[in-house]
Amino acid sequence: MAKKKPAFPQQHGLLILNKPQGPTSYGCLDQIKRHLGQRKIGHAGTLDPMASGVLVVLLGQATKLASYISGGDKIYRGHLRIGLATDTYDIEGAVEHQFPWEHITPEDVGKTVAEWRDLLEQEVPAYSAAKHKGKPLYELKRTGQEVPVKTKPVEIFDAQVLDIALPDVQFRVSCSQGTYVRSLAHSLGKRLGCGATLTALVREFSHPFALEQAYSLEEVLGEPDSLAEKILPLDKCLPHWPSLPLDGSQAREVQNGTRLLVRDVTADFAVHPGDRAQFVDATGRLLALVEAKWEGPVLVWTILRGFQPPKKHDVAPERTNHE
Repeated sequence: MAKKKPAFPQQHGLLILNKPQGPTSYGCLDQIKRHLGQRKIGHAGTLDPMASGVLVVLLGQATKLASYISGGDKIYRGHLRIGLATDTYDIEGAVEHQFPWEHITPEDVGKTVAEWRDLLEQEVPAYSAAKHKGKPLYELKRTGQEVPVKTKPVEIFDAQVLDIALPDVQFRVSCSQGTYVRSLAHSLGKRLGCGATLTALVREFSHPFALEQAYSLEEVLGEPDSLAEKILPLDKCLPHWPSLPLDGSQAREVQNGTRLLVRDVTADFAVHPGDRAQFVDATGRLLALVEAKWEGPVLVWTILRGFQPPKKHDVAPERTNHE
């Protein structure tokens, strides 16, 4: 008979993971799912296999928070190499061109990196998960089909050079969600006229979570009994949203789907249409995410997402050594 491995309870909250370079984001989640029994799992913003850094892992009921977390701003630290162009815009791709770069000065590079701040849109890499007529672009590229040129809006809040030892450049960029940093490297190469390729990338910040809060995959998998200690509970997953405590009767109304008048819940600060908050009960347990909207002449809190108490025996099934 196969020896049974211990079952682990399904967690409900966020695990801030320092994704290692190499595996895919899905691969990291799959390891947590298989080894730690986390059947319900997702993430808020993928990272390419070559990239490392902040990967926000959603567990249990926190998977409902994906759309509210993934849209946050990002900060990346990266390395690029001028004089080189690949089909994927990063060092893992096939080399398409090599160019002379010796005429490029550090001043040229610094000026061009600063110009990223003026970008309003960028070209989507052919090797990406962006879709055309329902198919990922990378699938079209790999099968030799024509890949349409697609662009997407971006916002670059800050861009600066950290170190230059040509042909290698280290930089930091603060940008909107969904920005392809390898496309930024590619665009720099086009502007300089000598090509450029991303060689390393670390996500240092995915709003509102920083790399300093993250656990390595090795720590997470190697310390299974302390997984719960590494999880941010549901009421701490959106620390930038106001937390509004409800009394017992209000909590029951919300759990029944009832909208509450803003004036009955919020008295100590101004609330405007479109403002968002989280309702918690007397124990601090998250009840709902809400948004202020006009309902006739009154402002009410409408429910965006509701949360039920986790089941008492919400555990993963036992696994065997054959798995």
